[in-house]
Amino acid sequence: MPQPTLDSTRDESAANPAAAAAAVTQSSGSTFYWPMLLLPRSKRAAMFAIYAFCRRIDDIADEPGDPVEKRAALDEWRREVRGLYAGGAPSSPLGAALKGAIDRYGLPRGELEALIDGMAMDIPADNGSAGLLAPPLPTLRLYCRRVAGAVGMLAIRVFDRADASTEAFALALGEALQLTNILRDVAEDGEMGRLYLPRELLDDAGISTSDPAAVLAHPNLPKVCEALAHLAEEKFAESRRALEESRKGGRRGSLWAAVAMMVLYHRLLVRLRARGWADPAQRVRVGKRECALVAIRCAVGYPPAS
Repeated sequence: MPQPTLDSTRDESAANPAAAAAAVTQSSGSTFYWPMLLLPRSKRAAMFAIYAFCRRIDDIADEPGDPVEKRAALDEWRREVRGLYAGGAPSSPLGAALKGAIDRYGLPRGELEALIDGMAMDIPADNGSAGLLAPPLPTLRLYCRRVAGAVGMLAIRVFDRADASTEAFALALGEALQLTNILRDVAEDGEMGRLYLPRELLDDAGISTSDPAAVLAHPNLPKVCEALAHLAEEKFAESRRALEESRKGGRRGSLWAAVAMMVLYHRLLVRLRARGWADPAQRVRVGKRECALVAIRCAVGYPPAS
């Protein structure tokens, strides 16, 4: 199946670059949509552009197709990003939306390229071996840093908070969110032949195989998932400590949208643990109305408990 190129997907048919990025975000049904929607217009446009970029390159990695073509499609986006920083004209409406965010908020090129590097980790090698398949914990943490930590490092620039303590908050929260995603999607990922559960936790549970179907059917799977949930809880706690530190000193900028994401994803993690891991295919969600209410409370300065 041909991979999406810079101009091949329907959402980019819109003449307005900001509208194209917003359409991708709205149609995704992401938990992040409401916190982003309530931001001031320029910040909202920048976050929609970042999210749409993530969605586009994630689709390249996830959709069926030749791994060589997938990597070529990611390389095309890498060239697009580098061209934007070199003063070149964007080649697509999404590229134009991203350029607006880069120019207005000084987004670091390295973080956008880190996102591409992270998506590339999901693409099978030329020898037919899978992408991430029971990776060692350091490799999983690198993956989280690229696909989630990079988003946080971009977002805090949009929120006007690029100081050291806020960076620590963004990185800890990014890993917490990604680990929660992994736990939520463990069955779905297994159907795609992926297994993000780290090798160390599998070994601790007496699971020697890396075959996703076999791991999902193993009676000790709940032990692995609960251990990973504990790591996610530790990262949420670390992000809260870093958030408190970042609030000192009267720094400008507001992190309420990131706080809303933290609350919503921690609620998701709590519900996953309450559901248990005997049937990981049983979906657990945070509804649209709840997302909207949490976002509104955080925006007005009264964040709810997670």
